[in-house]
This record gives sequence, C-alpha cells and structure tokens, in this order.
Amino acid sequence: MMFRFLKILSVCTTLFFADAALAETLSKPVILVFGDSLSAAYGIPKEKGWVNLLAQRIKDKQLPYEVANASVSGETTAGGLSRLPAAIQQFKPSIVLIELGANDGLRGLPIDAMKNNLEKMIAACKQVNARVVLLGMLIPPNYGPKYTNGFKQVYLELSQTYKTPFVPFFLDGVSGHSDLVIEDGLHPNVIAQPKILENVWPTLKPLLNSPRKTNP
Repeated sequence: MMFRFLKILSVCTTLFFADAALAETLSKPVILVFGDSLSAAYGIPKEKGWVNLLAQRIKDKQLPYEVANASVSGETTAGGLSRLPAAIQQFKPSIVLIELGANDGLRGLPIDAMKNNLEKMIAACKQVNARVVLLGMLIPPNYGPKYTNGFKQVYLELSQTYKTPFVPFFLDGVSGHSDLVIEDGLHPNVIAQPKILENVWPTLKPLLNSPRKTNP
C-alpha cells in the first residue's frame, strides 16, 4: 500500500499555490505549509484538506497566526528548493512546515541530494528567522534496507543538526488503511485529513506560543 501511495505522488502535477492576493492581506505572522500532494488536498475539496483544518483550528483557538499553503503535487526536494525563495519573499513566514521527500524516495533519487536540498531549505528559512518543522516520510522496504533506512535517517539527522522539530512519519495511522483513501486507492480522503492534522499538531503547537517576525 505504501508503494502504491507513493507512486501517485510523482505523477500528479496539479498546482496548489497560495493565492498571490492572499499574501497582500495577511496581517499576522504566517505559518507556511510547503509540500506536495499530501498537503495540496489532492482529490478532495480544498477546504477539507488538513492545511485548511489547521487554519480553522488556529482561528478557533484565536492564535495570532495565519496559514498559507504553497504545496505542489508531484514536488521533489529539488523543485521545492527552487521555489522556496519566492515563497519566502511572498509570505514572509514565521514558521515553515516542510513536507517534501516522498517523491525523491519513490524515484530512487540519491539520498545525499535529498538531504542537501532539505538542508538548504532549512538554512533559507533560518536566514529570515523563520522556524522550521520537518514532516517526515517513510518509504516501503522493497527499496532495500540501506536506502530505506538512509531515507528515514535524513529527517532525524537534519532535525538534530539544526535543532528543528520534526514529525517522524507524516502519514502515521493513515498509510495502509483502505478506508482512508480516495477513489484512486492512494491519496488520503476527507476522513484521513483530521488524522494527518493530529500527527502534525503536537509538534507545531509549542511553536505557536511565541510568534516571531521574519527579517525584512
């Protein structure tokens, strides 16, 4: 199931980038979600996606943040690295949730390159004083133990090196459950979205008590 789920990530190219007009209206510190189809509400109504659920929770709890989504289906870490500077300039985020790497793993791209891309993204965020949360992914064992374990270690090692909070497995409790995917049998459905949010929330929540503005 994990392999089939990851396979669809690489072939989806639907763009889900936050509306440029939104950036002009944001008045509070921004939480920027920067990922692939898992964060782009692929195959379900946008308002039902976990990112929108996060925005609603922030609003309900009257926390001093706004949420912007700059996720692109099919994105790799290389693609994300190329897009990140523009997203930072546009939204000036206080917190960046990086949810990338699944497509690198599916394509068997070099782990060192993936790590380097993620590392540069973390550095770019820190350069503007934005805090980072890494949303980790796992890949199926048929890629071999060396690649599978190395892939998993990337997120852990980067989080330790840069003292960055991270979620070990973004799809924990969702991947492998046929009742939690849409008709393609692959992408998380509406029912799965709150579960994904609950995987993220405990790691993100501690950062929300002290808003931090980015550098001008």
